[in-house]
Amino acid sequence: MGTSVNAKIAGLPETSFLAQTTAKVMVTGDTIFTITGDIKILSLYSRCVTVNNGTASTLQYQVNPTAGTITTITGASASLASCAANSLVILNGTALSTAPDLVVENVGLMNVSTRGILVPAGTIKTVIAVGSTTGTWQHFIEYTPLNVGATVYSAF
Repeated sequence: MGTSVNAKIAGLPETSFLAQTTAKVMVTGDTIFTITGDIKILSLYSRCVTVNNGTASTLQYQVNPTAGTITTITGASASLASCAANSLVILNGTALSTAPDLVVENVGLMNVSTRGILVPAGTIKTVIAVGSTTGTWQHFIEYTPLNVGATVYSAF
C-alpha cells in the first residue's frame, strides 16, 4: 500500500488533503486510491506524463466501496488518443454521469461543483474503454476526511 499524505499541504485549506500516484499505463480496473473511512472528493484529475498513441481509449472513475455497490462516478471522457504530455482529465462533478473534462492545453478548470462527492471506505478505480493507454498517467485527489481516521492512500 502507498503512503498516506494526510498532512497539511501548503496552500490548501486546513481540512483539505492531497494524495497522488506515480505514473503508469492505465488499464481498466486499476486501483488508483484506497480510502479508509468516508471522504468528500473536492477534486480528482489525471495527468498524461508520456504521450499516448492513437488508441481511442476513454477514462471513467469508479468507486468500489468496502460495503455496498460499485458506482461509476463519471461518464466516459473524450478519446485519449494521441494525448500529449501534460494533457488533463478532470472530474467535472456536476452529476455522476457527467464525463470528465479532457484538457489538452496543460491548464484546466477544476471541479465545477461546490458540493463534492461523498465516497465511503473502499477504492477508486479506473474504467478504460477500448484498451489500455500507451502513455503513462498520474492521478491526483484533493479530499476532506469526514470521520476520524479517514485517509486516502495512493495505490502505486
